[in-house]
Amino acid sequence: MDFIISFLSTPAVLLGAVAMIGLLAQKKSSTEVMTGTFKTVIGFLIFSAGGTIMTGALQNFNSLFQTGFHIVGVVASPEAATALAQTKFAFVTSCTLILGFIMNLVIARVTPFKNIFFTTGHSLFFACVLSLILKAHHFANVPAIIIGGVLLGFFSAALPQLCQPFMRQITGSDSTAIGHFNMVGYALSGYIGKLFGKYKDRTTEDINFPKWLSFFRDFLMGVAVVMLFLFYVSALKAGPVATQKLAGSVHWLVFPFVQAFTFTAGISILMTGVRMFLAEITAAFVSISEKFIPNSRPALDVPTVFPFAPTAVIVGFISSYAAGLLGVVIMVALHAPVVIIPAAHICFFSGGTAGVFGNSTGGWRGAVVGSFVAGLLLAFLPMVLYPLYGTLGIEGSTFPNIDYNVMGILLNKILNLFGM
Repeated sequence: MDFIISFLSTPAVLLGAVAMIGLLAQKKSSTEVMTGTFKTVIGFLIFSAGGTIMTGALQNFNSLFQTGFHIVGVVASPEAATALAQTKFAFVTSCTLILGFIMNLVIARVTPFKNIFFTTGHSLFFACVLSLILKAHHFANVPAIIIGGVLLGFFSAALPQLCQPFMRQITGSDSTAIGHFNMVGYALSGYIGKLFGKYKDRTTEDINFPKWLSFFRDFLMGVAVVMLFLFYVSALKAGPVATQKLAGSVHWLVFPFVQAFTFTAGISILMTGVRMFLAEITAAFVSISEKFIPNSRPALDVPTVFPFAPTAVIVGFISSYAAGLLGVVIMVALHAPVVIIPAAHICFFSGGTAGVFGNSTGGWRGAVVGSFVAGLLLAFLPMVLYPLYGTLGIEGSTFPNIDYNVMGILLNKILNLFGM
C-alpha cells in the first residue's frame, strides 16, 4: 500500500508511467519510449521545482503581510490542513485516494466524462475533505472509504467537463483538460467573462501600456515589478525586527528584493517545465485514448494554461487577493466566528487561472471580475465547513479550494438531511 500511495501521490512518476504505456501502445522503438518517458518525468519535475520555489516565496510574503498588517485568523492552506487530517485519519484518506483514482478510470471508461485527473496532490486534498466529512458523521472506515472513493472518482472525471468549453477556447484544442479542484470557480469566471463579451477582443495580452510602463509587455518583467512592490510594502510594514527574523543572515532590506526575484525565477522555471512535459504527455496519451479509454483526455494542473495568457495570470492574482483581503475586512466587521486569511500562493494559482478563463470570454474586464468573484468564494466558502473539521480536532488551517467546499457542503447537507 505504501508503494501504491507513493506512486499515486507522485505525479512525475504517474505521468511518466502513462507516457511509457502510451508510447509502448504506439509500438515506438525502445529509444523513443525511453526518451518520451524521461522527458515527461524531467519536464514535470522542472515544473514542480518552479512551483515549489514560487510557493516558498509566497509563503514568506504571507508571513510578512500578516505580521505587518496585524491580521489574525485561519490561513486557508490545504497543505497544513492535509497534514493534520493525515495524522488522524491516514488509513481512510490513503485508501480513499487509491479507490478514487481507480473509480476515475472506470467512470471515464463508461460515462461521457472522459477526463483522467493527474493532479494527484489535489486528489489527496479532496480525499482528506471527503474523509473528514464522513468521519464527522460517524461512518466506519470501510463505508467511508467506499463512499469517499466513489465520490472522488466521479468528481475527478466530471468536474473538468465544466471547464472544457473554455479550455477549447483558451488552448485551441480539446486534447487536455484542467485538473485542479477549483473547476466550479474557473467555469464561473468564464461565464462571468461572457457578460463582457463585446470586450472579448480587448484581452489582457493586448493592453496598450504607456511608454513608461512598457516593461509590462514582457511577462517576467511585469511579474518581477509587481512582486517587488508587494514584498517591499509588506516588509516595510512588518518592520526590521520581524523581517530580519524571517530573512536569517540576509539583510532585512535585501530579503524582499531576493524573494521577489526568486518568485520570478520560479515562474520562469515552471513555464519551461510546462512546455516540456505537456508536449510529451499529449503525444503519448493519444494511444491510451484510442485503445483503453476512448476519447479520454488528461486533466492537468493549472500552469498548463498560463502560457496562453500570462498577463491574465498576474491580473487574476491581484484581483483575487484583493477580494480575499476584502473578505477579511467583512468578516472582522461582522464579527465572524472565524476569519479566513487568503494565502498568496492559493490566490496566485487559483485566482490567476480564473483570470485566464475570464479573459478568454470577456477580455481584461472578464479577467478582473471573474477572478475577483473566485477570490470571494475562496475566502467565504471555507467558513461553512471549518466548524465541522473542528469537531475532529482539525483547527488552525482549512481547505480553501472552491470545489472542495461546494461539494463538501452539499455532501454534509445531504448527510444531515437523511440523519446519517
